[in-house]
Amino acid sequence: MILHPGSRRHSQGFTLIELLVVMAILGVLAAAVMPLGETLLVAQKERDLRRSLQEIRSALDAYKKVSDQNAAAGGNTLGSGYPATLQALVDGQPDNRPQARGKVVYFLRSVPRDPFADPKLPADQTWKLRSYASSAARPEPGADVYDVHSSSTATALDGSSYAQW
Repeated sequence: MILHPGSRRHSQGFTLIELLVVMAILGVLAAAVMPLGETLLVAQKERDLRRSLQEIRSALDAYKKVSDQNAAAGGNTLGSGYPATLQALVDGQPDNRPQARGKVVYFLRSVPRDPFADPKLPADQTWKLRSYASSAARPEPGADVYDVHSSSTATALDGSSYAQW
């Protein structure tokens, strides 16, 4: 092929400048998406926390209801009627009502984890516990489990504290 002065040879491919411009654009897009990805991860953990709190609190209420029914049916339920530990929700409670004698009522298959707690801890140790005898203003653990809260000191996306949920 003979090239004449002033003529250009058309190559097939990209120049180094074009490749660098494309890489710079991709870098800017990736940097913009990273915070969104982190926010989505935190939002998912918050949904998991809300679901876990609802599940445990519903199980505590159901335990109390069965405990009160057992006491009314002549059972030997003492104290507040709430379980001594979260594990008691998994282990269940004997049902002493006449129509269900000898059966065990289970409230949870397993204790859910606090998604913001240390993953090395067992699930039942990831929660802060409140006993029936403690006040709402100063929740303290005690002889029973009346309520649970997240052990995290972090702030939620809406500005509230996870420990206050």
